[in-house]
Amino acid sequence: MISSLTGTVQAVSLNTAVLNVNGFGMLVNATPGTLSTLHQGREATVHTSMVVREDSMTLFGFATTEERDVFEVLIGVSGIGPRTGLAILAVHTPEEVRIAANTKDTAAFTKVSGIGPKGASRIVLELNGKLVPTGAPVPSGSAAAGSASVWEPQVIEALTGLGWSEKDATATLKALSKADPDIVATGNVADILRAALRSMSSANRAR
Repeated sequence: MISSLTGTVQAVSLNTAVLNVNGFGMLVNATPGTLSTLHQGREATVHTSMVVREDSMTLFGFATTEERDVFEVLIGVSGIGPRTGLAILAVHTPEEVRIAANTKDTAAFTKVSGIGPKGASRIVLELNGKLVPTGAPVPSGSAAAGSASVWEPQVIEALTGLGWSEKDATATLKALSKADPDIVATGNVADILRAALRSMSSANRAR
C-alpha cells in the first residue's frame, strides 16, 4: 500500500496532479485545496490512499494525514465513493466533517454537490462514533460559510498553479462575483475554481 509520495510535480490539472517519483509519473486525484499547494517543477509530498477495484487502482492525494484519515472513514460509508469523499473534503475541512458527523449536522453534508437530504441522513447515521472532533480550531468563515478571505486565496493559488497569472486570476474572480454571485456565495472552492476556469477559457476563445 502506498501511503505517501514525494517527487517533482510534473503537471497539475483541475482534479489531478502528476508527481515524478524516481522516473515514474504517479497520477493522484486531489481536492482543489491540495492541488493549490502543488507547483509544477517543485518537489512535493502528498499523503495517499489507494482505492483498488477489479479493473483499476486509483491514488488519492492529500496535503495532510488528517485529510487522508477522514477520507478513508468517509469512503467506508455505504453510498460514498472516492469521488464523493473527495468532494466532501473540497467543501469542508477534516475537523468540520468531524463536527458535522458528531452533531448530526445533515445540512453540512447537503452543501456538497450530489448529496441530498436522504444521503446526508445516512452519512451522519453511519459516521456515528467513527469521527469525533479533535478540538482543532476551525477557521472563522470557513469555505462552507462562504468567506472570501478563505476561499479566494485558495482559488487564486490553484489558478496560478495551473499557469494563469495572478492578475488574470484576481480579475476573473472579481468578474465572477458580479456575473454569478450565487456560486461565489457558496464558498465552495471546487465549484468556484471550475466556474473561474470556464470563464477564463471562454475569454481566451473570444480573443
